Amino acid sequence: MAIRYRCSACGNRTRFDVLETRRTRSFFHFDLGGDCRVEEEEVLDSLVESVTCRWCGRATGIEALDDGGDGVDAPERPLATGARAPR
Repeated sequence: MAIRYRCSACGNRTRFDVLETRRTRSFFHFDLGGDCRVEEEEVLDSLVESVTCRWCGRATGIEALDDGGDGVDAPERPLATGARAPR
């Protein structure tokens, strides 16, 4: 399920600053030279703290849209600051 955003002030649907706190479980692969790659990552918990429109700078009036993975936006709903993102 993909979450998209829309700014009700300017209509922006493409550019947002999202402040998010995540708790993850990761598989780190270190090569013999000491370089690390994250090969697997599982998001255990995710908290969207704020969303700000890049076009007009507003952090209020941002709506979360759920396209259900099919590219068609579901009815809009206001974004609750501090809301947990779906996993």
